[in-house]
Amino acid sequence: MKILAVIVIFILLFALLARKEAATVKRKDPAIKSSIEVILYSSFWAMLSHRLAHRLYTWNLFFPARLISQISRWFTGIEIHPGASIGKGVFIDHGMGVVIGETCEIGDNVLIYQNVTLGGTGKDTGKRHPTVEANVMIGAGAKVLGPITIGHDSKIGAGSVVLADTKPYSTVVGVPAHAIARSTVDTAPSDNLDQLRLPDPVEMELCRLRVQIDRLEKEIEKYKTEENKNEAV
Repeated sequence: MKILAVIVIFILLFALLARKEAATVKRKDPAIKSSIEVILYSSFWAMLSHRLAHRLYTWNLFFPARLISQISRWFTGIEIHPGASIGKGVFIDHGMGVVIGETCEIGDNVLIYQNVTLGGTGKDTGKRHPTVEANVMIGAGAKVLGPITIGHDSKIGAGSVVLADTKPYSTVVGVPAHAIARSTVDTAPSDNLDQLRLPDPVEMELCRLRVQIDRLEKEIEKYKTEENKNEAV
């Protein structure tokens, strides 16, 4: 009877987790046409497997936790260490090549695209991986490395390499990445799925330099004009 009770509890827990992850997939991906399609999404299975593996990991059942995470990796192409802490409503779009390290902490409602790495630098001990706060969008191919914090409601551009903390409501782009505070604060960038309209910090710096050069040229021209007048007198 005890074994049967454990099995029933496990099935109910699994069903509850599956329902929550299915709701996240349907809310996050506009391409989905029917509820049954949820079972075809790698994010659904990766997150569901991680919820179970993480629970076992917190119970110090390390081998079965790693076994579940590795089986999930083989089937989904998404590698999540069972020690990673992941909040509610996290969605991994496409997912192939995503790596999430052991001490990584991810807040609620985070959107992660394919080939993203939330990893370590190889130099740290203890807390070795990033903390990603709520409502963050991480673009395809981005690398976020080390025990840094990505502030809530931030956007990380595709292909960026982030090695330092970023403030909330930042847009982070480039290699190495540069953080730019957004002038208009739109909450939950993870909900708009926008990887295109991101500022270019290099272009912004060039624009600033052009403005400064124009101002200096005008001052020089003014100085030359005044000097010519003095010589004429």
